[in-house]
Amino acid sequence: MKILAIRLKNLTSIEGTVEVDFTAEPLHSAGIFAISGPTGAGKSTLLDALCLALYDKAPRFATSVESVNLSDVGDNQINQSDVRNLLRRGTSDGYAEVDFLGIDGRRYRSRWSVRRTRNKISGSLQPQTMEVKELDTEKEFQGTKKELLTQLVELVGLTYEQFTRTVLLAQNDFATFLKSKGAAKAELLEKLTGTGVY
Repeated sequence: MKILAIRLKNLTSIEGTVEVDFTAEPLHSAGIFAISGPTGAGKSTLLDALCLALYDKAPRFATSVESVNLSDVGDNQINQSDVRNLLRRGTSDGYAEVDFLGIDGRRYRSRWSVRRTRNKISGSLQPQTMEVKELDTEKEFQGTKKELLTQLVELVGLTYEQFTRTVLLAQNDFATFLKSKGAAKAELLEKLTGTGVY
């Protein structure tokens, strides 16, 4: 799996639309790069968008153990661990979209989106939606959100837990990978390298 582009709109600290194209310069020829910036610049939001588009989950909610409801618009409440909380306050819709090269060598686009009723800032949050398509054929995948997420795991070649432990390693999770049991590490390394050596 190789990430080709990340696009997002109105998620947490990022207002409007943003695109990071890894197929264009200067990122295309960069061997390694850092995501850096001041607090609130959108570094974690970019990583959240990547996970939302592929897994309908976000690392920032991984530590939420309590079930606490927060105020939304009007009298509406939303659970603190609901990924729709990533929609920027004062906006009516947002999305996270990722173009990637699947483990089968084909290019895909996965899009997670959320909106408010009647696309009004004062509207209630609607359920998030997922769309997946193959880019070269424009073939759209069909099925429920759960079925699409299962297909995405197959296309990416990693579950959410494996992805966040190996590809993403968001904010101090590298230690979790290092402390994993031998069998779990071996499975992850086999999937990442495509070998059974480990």
